[in-house]
Amino acid sequence: MFAYIEGSLVVKEPAFVVIDVGGIGYQLKITLGTYSAIENLSKVKLFTYSHIKEDAHTLYGFIDQSEKNLFMALISISGVGPATGVLILSSLSPQEIQNAILTENAPLIQSVKGVGAKTAQRIILELKDKLLKENLVVHTGQNYLDSHNSLQKEALSALVTLGINKNVAERAIINNLKNANKDITVEELIKRVLKSS
Repeated sequence: MFAYIEGSLVVKEPAFVVIDVGGIGYQLKITLGTYSAIENLSKVKLFTYSHIKEDAHTLYGFIDQSEKNLFMALISISGVGPATGVLILSSLSPQEIQNAILTENAPLIQSVKGVGAKTAQRIILELKDKLLKENLVVHTGQNYLDSHNSLQKEALSALVTLGINKNVAERAIINNLKNANKDITVEELIKRVLKSS
């Protein structure tokens, strides 16, 4: 339906953005990699995937075509829907996903919330040859936050949007911040929580 959406960023959250295009606001769910890449931008162009169900029409946005390609490869696997695809791309970097598939590291893929042993094996089995033939990996920037309060708020908002219980997410954020250095990014904090919950 839409190949990409380009416009002004009205809302920027770790799990979604709203882009104004000619007075119409489009809400797109995004990965943490995309969030890190666009956080300091006021205008953006995101490549899109449109998922239509009986009760919902959801847009997903990606910083570039290669991140979208990796997402499309993941959701082509039986048992991996768009929400799980975004969780995988938010929990593991594209490089970690690629390495896990190529080295057949199923436990790493299983560390993502909602991905079981059978699904992890299917991802490896069905995508290993494809990864060897195509470059599906995207490189995204890092985002550093200087305030733990802002960090906690953004991480909590993203985790709740991703389907984590608010109380569970709050406890996990606090526990992970105890052992984190002061330069931890919101992206890294959310990844740690997703791996530990």
